[in-house]
Amino acid sequence: MDLFTHILVAYLVTFGIVGFQPSYLAAGALAGGLPDADALFFPLAKRFPILRHHGITHSLTGVTIVAVAGALIGPLLAPGSPYLYFLVMFIGGCCHILQDGFTNFAVPPLLPFSEKQLHIDADRAINFFTLVVSVASFYLLLGVERNHVPFAWYLLTVYLLMAFFAAYFAIRIAGRYVVGRRLGGPDGYQVVVPTASPFRWVLLSEETSAGRVRTRWARYTFGRGIVDGPYSVDAPIEPPAHTGSPSSAGQALEWSYGLARRASEILASTYHFGEAFVDAAGEWVAVWYSLEYAAFGRASAVRVRFPPDGAPPVVKSQFYRPIHGAL
Repeated sequence: MDLFTHILVAYLVTFGIVGFQPSYLAAGALAGGLPDADALFFPLAKRFPILRHHGITHSLTGVTIVAVAGALIGPLLAPGSPYLYFLVMFIGGCCHILQDGFTNFAVPPLLPFSEKQLHIDADRAINFFTLVVSVASFYLLLGVERNHVPFAWYLLTVYLLMAFFAAYFAIRIAGRYVVGRRLGGPDGYQVVVPTASPFRWVLLSEETSAGRVRTRWARYTFGRGIVDGPYSVDAPIEPPAHTGSPSSAGQALEWSYGLARRASEILASTYHFGEAFVDAAGEWVAVWYSLEYAAFGRASAVRVRFPPDGAPPVVKSQFYRPIHGAL
């Protein structure tokens, strides 16, 4: 999840433990955001992979080290119990781990003892809905309300935010459980991909063999079942030799897939899908888009345009709105 949501959720959980005690609230909120400081280790991560993003800082070991440091330093900065500083910072860090593991990314909570991943696939790594709520909440709590409204109004805001996130996570978990029951069944779906909406999901199966990738997906709406699809595509990883321009959607996808993978590391490392069509200029266009990097109905994608005169295809990375609107 985004940094603002990590900090806000840790703040709310800390409030639930110690109440309105500003020094502990600040420590818990800080611990909720600190695991993402591993971005500063980027130059060293190539040499020491354990320092990678979603590495040791996103483990119980990393969280414990930060909490111990907080227990030692916290009382020097603001009066308080070192045990409570340790508790709130440990729980704040654990909130971060759980939220990241809750998404379609993964974290290794048992590093360095185990590489086993926590990977629930119940939400997007960056969900702009919760991001907007979190940013607005900080503005409300720290700007509009701070020292300007009765304390009871502040408490009401905090309790409403607690209720909101409790309901949000509950809906996400319920949806993930229900749609997850379709995996491995007669339809052969293997993966659940969350979308920005907690009520909309993508069911997907992907197979790589003989140098080709075969993908099939369908759109699932919580409470209604599969409402769109399934759609399928089969294309070679390496672009085949060809001349002229495509004569069909299948041929456009066949020729473009390898080019799209070369153009986008995101596409090559996430679940994805492709569509092809003839544009207004009479050119065949193939678009390959990530099912995991998306926002506001648009996805990180690679657009491959085939000029009708047989000139080399034009490859461009962009955000694109899928025809089928799966995201």
